[in-house]
Amino acid sequence: MVSQLLFFFFGLFLLITGSNYLLKYSVELSLKYNISKVVIGLTVVSFATSAPELLISISSAIKNSSDIAISNVIGSNIANIGLVFSTVLIFVTIKISKNNISYDFPWLIIVSLILLFFIQDLRISRIEGLFFVFLLIGFIYFMFSLRKSDQDKIEPAKNDISIFKIILLLITSSVVLFFGSELFVNSAIFFADYFQVSERIIGLTLVAIGTSLPELVTSLVAIYKKELDISVGNIIGSNIFNILAVLGFTATIIDLNVTGVQIIDYDIYIMIAFSLILGFFFFIPKKFTLYRFHGIILLLLFIAYYYTIL
Repeated sequence: MVSQLLFFFFGLFLLITGSNYLLKYSVELSLKYNISKVVIGLTVVSFATSAPELLISISSAIKNSSDIAISNVIGSNIANIGLVFSTVLIFVTIKISKNNISYDFPWLIIVSLILLFFIQDLRISRIEGLFFVFLLIGFIYFMFSLRKSDQDKIEPAKNDISIFKIILLLITSSVVLFFGSELFVNSAIFFADYFQVSERIIGLTLVAIGTSLPELVTSLVAIYKKELDISVGNIIGSNIFNILAVLGFTATIIDLNVTGVQIIDYDIYIMIAFSLILGFFFFIPKKFTLYRFHGIILLLLFIAYYYTIL
């Protein structure tokens, strides 16, 4: 058990390290094309911080642990709002852009409802996975093509890194993520068997929080650097990517079968509820502004949810 515990934390360390460098050099690559902060937050940063969820879900599904793959995504989306975003709000007041509400938030609600519809038969098929992938392509196209009005740009990087070096470092980061995900998933499955708890609980707790750490680190760094557009876009975009990219690509490789019915009877509704509550907070008490008390409420709700499942 001690060795598995070491593997678990070493795998988590590799996941955080790999996603950190994947994030860093993905943004470096984006800077070469002078992309706006909002679009980077919603696409490049979100994809990079969702990489651990993607590799873990694929690895879990291949190992016939679909419940970890699905509950990882649902739990990570809940943690992104209830833990990560609430933590950010404890430190800063955030003004939400109109585009975040008009464009990005509806995407999140729509893809969440589509997931709810798809999962009712306790299965996400390859066809449904492909549908998510096509939606992902549409989302990326929408971000890069239809939101050209977002003209705020990130300052060019001081270090002029060559495209070749960036791509090499991105590949290296991806390899680190792969090995990290293998260690992490194998250890998570071991602990599920050892403590005789369901893969759903492991996915919603240990795995979900572990894979949400990149989003937490990214958001805290973003507020430290006063790049709140990246912080907000990262949370919303990461939740969209978790559904469309993580479940989409995973289900395309192998059908995802749900064995823990609580996932469709309870957890997915909690995920949607957290998104709707966040949307409600966008307008209460002041339009387009989120305060510390919003963060405290979200954090308390997150703790209450964990209390009900543990």
